[in-house]
Amino acid sequence: MSEVKALNPGKSKELTPREVVRELDRYIIGQDEAKRAVAIALRNRYRRSKLSEEMREEIYPKNILMIGPTGVGKTEIARRLAKLVEAPFIKVEATKFTEVGYVGRDVESIIRDLMENAVRMVKDEHTARVKTRAQVLAEDRLVTLLIHPPKKQNTNNNPLDFILGRKNEPEPTEDEKIEVSRKRDEVREQLRRGELEEKELEIEVEESAPQLELGGASISIGDMMGGMMPKRTKLRHVKVKEARNILIAEESQKLIDEDAVKEEALQRCEQSGIVFLDEIDKIAGRSNSSGPDVSREGVQRDILPIVEGSTVNTKYGPVRTDFMLFIGAGAFHVAKVSDLIPELQGRFPVHVNLKSLTQDDFVSILTKTDNAITRQYTALLEVDKVHLTFDEEALREIARIAMLSNETGEDIGARRLHAVFEELLEDVSFNAGGDEMPDVYLTITADYVREHLKAAKELDVRRYIL
Repeated sequence: MSEVKALNPGKSKELTPREVVRELDRYIIGQDEAKRAVAIALRNRYRRSKLSEEMREEIYPKNILMIGPTGVGKTEIARRLAKLVEAPFIKVEATKFTEVGYVGRDVESIIRDLMENAVRMVKDEHTARVKTRAQVLAEDRLVTLLIHPPKKQNTNNNPLDFILGRKNEPEPTEDEKIEVSRKRDEVREQLRRGELEEKELEIEVEESAPQLELGGASISIGDMMGGMMPKRTKLRHVKVKEARNILIAEESQKLIDEDAVKEEALQRCEQSGIVFLDEIDKIAGRSNSSGPDVSREGVQRDILPIVEGSTVNTKYGPVRTDFMLFIGAGAFHVAKVSDLIPELQGRFPVHVNLKSLTQDDFVSILTKTDNAITRQYTALLEVDKVHLTFDEEALREIARIAMLSNETGEDIGARRLHAVFEELLEDVSFNAGGDEMPDVYLTITADYVREHLKAAKELDVRRYIL
């Protein structure tokens, strides 16, 4: 029996499908079908990582297509998913790829951006591991800078001095070494007591080397020279608290194994990467059409290879897309799923439908979610000493008006609540502010809502009569 070598599937290994749905419920109301689909897809990534290598190669992710009107939670599910799992994630608008050229911009840039996200994620994890060591080294450098500020480079120095390692400074005596050691201990204690945080100093930082773009990959000129040329530096005037962060970042960079970061990021990108293709219905063409529809079909055919599974060249090496999870989303008001080319339809076998929001859904959005808009506005206005409270009838009235606005105008889903709240609290937001302003306590009632919202008035149907 072949040896089973587990992959790193990210944080999803810690979450069962029920736990994923429970986390999403904190921010998204309803849409249980879509939540269950993405939760199962995430868990399957973990399950696959526990199989033998031969079996893993046979199991491909089941891509998901979310269908539903705007503002019902498609993009929010993707956003929350990105925060929930420790996996490379990228969200792109499919309409981007119709803006440049006949068949849109290079769709392989999606995978290059995903790889960049993977490298950034892995580098952050490695940086966290070496943080303690980096802080010690940064403190040591900071002490040196406070005792011996960097000298400006003499432009008349012979360039051979760098190559031959010549030094112009004399060797310090034993007494000087003892005095320097005593001074260093004294400054170190002051740093640890926080007495020097506001002190300004000069710090020498490296200038980033120019980059050349060749075949979609960035190549450093310094790397091309094999490190023969000295690194260019510049002096910055900063406070000690800012200098500490700069030095910690520099020391962390030295302690990190860049090759290990790239190798781990490449594996995580290929095995755990998630691509969210929003507005995918906007690139659906019509059968027997010409003009823009032909261009849209060209974009679909460009996207197809990366969804089917291909290899994309990046500056970190070739990246396979075979085992990435793709989630498509679109309203499909005008176009239908069947308007997508058959090959692309086949690569999204799991279809989930998201429903329009009801008045009760709006009430739940205002009261039950962790990021409820009522909490957001309450926190914002408390900065200016305005303390808001909303009674239950007021929230139901706000939900009713949002629902009415969506029915009589463009249905923009939960985004309508932002427009309603801006209008409702316009007077309060404008008049609040100022150090001399006393604390104000305001309770938003149903009568206040009806008085301040134009949409609360009865709909004038006369403008619809011919």
